[in-house]
This record gives sequence, C-alpha cells and structure tokens, in this order.
Amino acid sequence: MTLSPLSRRVLAGLTFGVLALIYVPLLVVVANSVNPSQSMTWPPDGVTFEWWRRAAHSAGAREALVTSLQVAVIATALALLLGTLLALALQRYSFFGKNAVNLLVILPIALPGVVTGIALNNGFKGIMGVDLSLWTIVVAHATFCIVTVFNNVQARLRRMGTSLEEASADLGAGVLTTFRLVTLPQLRSALLAGGMLAFALSFDEIIVTTFTAGQGATTLPIWILNNMFRPNQAPVVNVVAVVLIVFSIIPVWLAQRLSSDVEGVR
Repeated sequence: MTLSPLSRRVLAGLTFGVLALIYVPLLVVVANSVNPSQSMTWPPDGVTFEWWRRAAHSAGAREALVTSLQVAVIATALALLLGTLLALALQRYSFFGKNAVNLLVILPIALPGVVTGIALNNGFKGIMGVDLSLWTIVVAHATFCIVTVFNNVQARLRRMGTSLEEASADLGAGVLTTFRLVTLPQLRSALLAGGMLAFALSFDEIIVTTFTAGQGATTLPIWILNNMFRPNQAPVVNVVAVVLIVFSIIPVWLAQRLSSDVEGVR
C-alpha cells in the first residue's frame, strides 16, 4: 500500500504523539528520582542522589524487592513447566475438548485483573481455607504467566512441524529421549523469551497481588502504592519506580531480541 506524503506525515505525527504520551511520564519519574526538591517541583533546579541513598537504606523497599524477585522467579519456573506441557499436549495431540482447554489456558490473561483477584481470593480463603501468603501470590501469578510461555512454545511447535520428532522415533528413540535431544533444543529460545516475559509480567503485577497477598507479603508495586501519597516518601517512591521500570524493560527487551534473532536465522 502506497501512502501520500501527507498521510505519512500524519501517521508519523500520531505515532510520535502516542509514544510521547506513553514514555514522557516515565522520563519524568526518572528525572524526579534525582530532583533535589522533596515536593518534586518542576523543572528540577539541580541533581541529587540523596533519594537513591535513602532508597538503598530503606528496609521496607529492600524487603519488597526481594519478595517481588522471589515471586517472579518461582512463578516463572511454574509457568515454564506447566506452559510447556500444555503447549505440547494441545499442539501434538488430539482429544475431546481440546479447543475448550486451549481457551481456558489463555483466558486468565484476558480476564480483568480485578475479576481474577476476587476469584482467587474467594478460592483460597472461602473454598480451600488457605491463609493468604507469599505462596498464594505465586500461584496467582503463575495462572497468567503460564499464558506467555504457552503462546511462545505453541507458536514454535507449529513452525517446527513433526518431521524431526518422527524421524527420531523411527530410529528407536523413546518419547523422553526425543524430547530431550530433538524437541527441547528447538524450543530453547522460545522458552527463554516466554520465561523473561513471564518474569516481567509477574514482577510489576499489582491488581491480582492486592487480592492474594497476606500479611507481611509486600511486593514492590504494593510498596509503591502504600507509600506514594506520603510526602516524606514520595522521592524514594520515584527511585523504586525507576528500579521497577528497569526490571520490567530488560526482560521484555531480551525476549524481543531472542525472538528477532531466531526469525533472522530462519
């Protein structure tokens, strides 16, 4: 499709406007993390790293960071295991209700976070009688992190086909041997990309976490929410927000690089 010069300029302007609307506020947060004014007056009248020093010595922020990392790592590990098994089952086998199962696997990431959070809260406390804790957050995050791994692995399985696996079986290799030596090496980049996306998704999640976190289980997003309206903590919150941005961007960037590298090789 050929666009006129005017159309290209309009599309370029709209693209720039949308990107500015998304990323300029993030740059403001970064600037406020080194703003000397505790009231965050704008524009900043200098640069200071005092708030970074206070954030580094904040026990609450450090504990929240550790909790977020623990939840993200465990939820990602569960997502890698379960998402891969589900993708293999739904892509390589045919059975009654296959389409329904496929829909149920993807549904958690499509549902509003509030709905998912309320449902899990009722399930943990009302039905199972389980006290909310770090592990209820992990299970809650795994329910939607599975989707990112599942989508990546299923897409890779579709492109791979079954010829190499069938050849391995013809040569006498068992199911596990074929998976370990034939299937898994071809899935490696898809698993890494899906795992990093799952980590980023879990690390900065707040809505579902709010409904499934117990006493003492405070993740970094919840810590930000609890402290952002306290005047003496506002500058430190900006620093923690910058850390959250970095931990969220890097896995997504690496996942995109992995995916593009694989497409380039193919």
